[in-house]
Amino acid sequence: MHDISWRNASCSQGIGGERVEVARVRPGVAVRDSKDPSGPVLMFGRVGVREICQGYSPRRFRLGE
Repeated sequence: MHDISWRNASCSQGIGGERVEVARVRPGVAVRDSKDPSGPVLMFGRVGVREICQGYSPRRFRLGE
């Protein structure tokens, strides 16, 4: 995962400083926490990432409450 070009995810709103980074990989997309670039990486197919971003709402995910 060292040769990957990471960028901020367009669906990552940065609510409370939380952001994710994405990178194109074959056959899908890699996702990681921007604050922990050496941490774990999740791998998704392109359809899975699109569904996550389309279904995202700050009110839908109330983590830490």
